[in-house]
Formats: sequence, C-alpha cells, structure tokens
Amino acid sequence: NILRTLVAEDVVDFNLMSKRYSAGIGLARLVEQLVTQGQRVQLAKPLLQSLAARQSITVTLWRRLGADRIVIVSSAASPTDVRIDMAEGQRLPMLMGASGRLFATQIDLDSPEIRATYDSIRWARPLPFDMYREEVREAQKRGWATDDGHFSVGILAVAAPVFSPGGSIDFTVSAVMFRGQRDEEGIAELGDALVEFCSELTGVLF
Repeated sequence: NILRTLVAEDVVDFNLMSKRYSAGIGLARLVEQLVTQGQRVQLAKPLLQSLAARQSITVTLWRRLGADRIVIVSSAASPTDVRIDMAEGQRLPMLMGASGRLFATQIDLDSPEIRATYDSIRWARPLPFDMYREEVREAQKRGWATDDGHFSVGILAVAAPVFSPGGSIDFTVSAVMFRGQRDEEGIAELGDALVEFCSELTGVLF
C-alpha cells in the first residue's frame, strides 16, 4: 500500500514497538532540497539583474513545473525607460515561447500526446507544427532558441538552457525585447552570451 511505499522510500518511518509512523529522513531531505533550491534562485537574482543592465533587456529565469508547464521563478527588468515587465509566477504551457523550444529538445515531438498538446496552444501568431519542430532542431544545434512574435506580437525572446548535473534542462534563461531592437547578428551574439551565462549559472542553481 501507499504507507509501505513511503517507508521503502524513507519518506516515513515505522516503529515496530509503538506501531506508529513518523516523518523519515527522506522527507527531511526533500524539504531541505526545496528550501535550498529556493535560496539558490534568490542567489541567481543579482546575476540576472546584472545581465539585464548590461544587455538592456528584460531577463527571466524559467523552471519546468511538472510534465507540461513552465513558470517564471525570477525576473529582472531592463533598466531602460521603455521596457517589458515579466511577472514572477507567470505560467505557460511547456512548449511555448523560446524556453519551450529548449524544453522540447528533450521530449519526443513525434508523440501523439505531444502533438495534441501543441495543437491546444494559442499562439499570438500562428506557428505550424513543422516549423516549430524545425526551430527546435535549430535550437538544439546552436544551443539557444528564439521566439519571434509567436508568443506575443511585437516581442522577441532569446533563451538558453541551464543543464543539471545529470544533463536535463531544469531551468532556462530568457532575454525579452521588442522586435527590431537587434539585428540578426546582435541576436546571435546575445544567444551566445546567454549560453555562457547559463553555464556559469549552473554552479549557482545546482
């Protein structure tokens, strides 16, 4: 039953003498991990703010939330007078935006369930699935992804992955700006800068 499974996972302990259950070391470790992760996200905040100031962009840190959602866990607005604000706590379908294309590199896009999920997404500008899949392949090849006005009209996002020690993408960093703010060369330079930034951020988040 469920309790036996929890005992096997050290989430709860069972005392044979008293016949009572109590919190186990596994639960304590889980709580410690959650607290530590929250603290590490806070430690990343000044780094996001510094990047936002250097690049004159809004920077967001996204985290995968379950099997099909992503959430902004930290955000640093551009210091310029005209800027884009992204609220912490905002959630999106996992496949959406520049960050979604990165998370999509680690799933099977040929799965009927994934295709059904994709078809349910409401884009600001239509994005055919074949085009999306090609952009995912391109993101995997160059190490960063873009969303050019499909998530939100008039907005360009560039994102890079933060890899866990096990090689999974648990976080992404996304730079958000107005379309036309940078040319193709500037976007590529930003993408490469984000890849380098995310590599450094790994040591903070993990």
